[in-house]
Amino acid sequence: MRVAALQLSAQGLSSTKLYNYIRIAQKKGVQVLLLGEYTLNTFFKELETMPLAMIKEQAIHQMKVLKELSTTYNMVIVAPLVTTRGQKIYKSIVKFAPHSTGYYEQQILIGYAHWNEKRFFANDAKELKSPHIFKVGSFKFAIMAGYELHFDEMFASVRQKNVDAILVPSVSTFESYERWKSLILMRAFTNNCYILRANRIGEFVEENGHSWKFYGDSLLASPNGELLEHLGNKEELMIADLSHTEVVNARKMWGFREPLKRRD
Repeated sequence: MRVAALQLSAQGLSSTKLYNYIRIAQKKGVQVLLLGEYTLNTFFKELETMPLAMIKEQAIHQMKVLKELSTTYNMVIVAPLVTTRGQKIYKSIVKFAPHSTGYYEQQILIGYAHWNEKRFFANDAKELKSPHIFKVGSFKFAIMAGYELHFDEMFASVRQKNVDAILVPSVSTFESYERWKSLILMRAFTNNCYILRANRIGEFVEENGHSWKFYGDSLLASPNGELLEHLGNKEELMIADLSHTEVVNARKMWGFREPLKRRD
């Protein structure tokens, strides 16, 4: 299974780079492509002051572009998008396939004083459900938002449904590189599955001069918790091959699921 993580800064309504990179990915045989958070939308701090009409326009445009790209290049594209219904705004991850579109609304949102998505977005805070799970051929993927990776409860259905790879779009900043890498490698190891993370790059500067620098470091972790690939802090496309056999072998080797099956 050949996958790709596209590491970009915010693109706004421009689709030129997206078209170019997807053409390259298609020629390389990529079947699933992942984008980082706030790549197709402006960053959250900008959304807070943006008129609803403009957010709607951006959402409609990006949905149309991604549907067209998925169909034209016969590729599954997983993209975080800010979507709207009526007067409400939602933080979503959308899976565009040539003949279908699947939606996953982020279930656990950041709620810090300086970065309060929980207050801004209308996403439901109900009992946790399974992440969005889909198959490409015999390979099973799950979609999970970056912040959700911190919560143990998000992984119950990943284990139950024998997910081979988790796709994680993120927008990490504030020199958190080492912490994020450790978290991703640990989750990949304890669940014996691949984790592909696409993190955006670029910078957002507030009116008071405070800078939010997005450092990239998109990466691929193995089912054995090893760092297989990672990017720097520039615009790049990572292409990698995933092996279902590698997932099966890791689960047999470590046997983390067996002790739970034997209990009354």
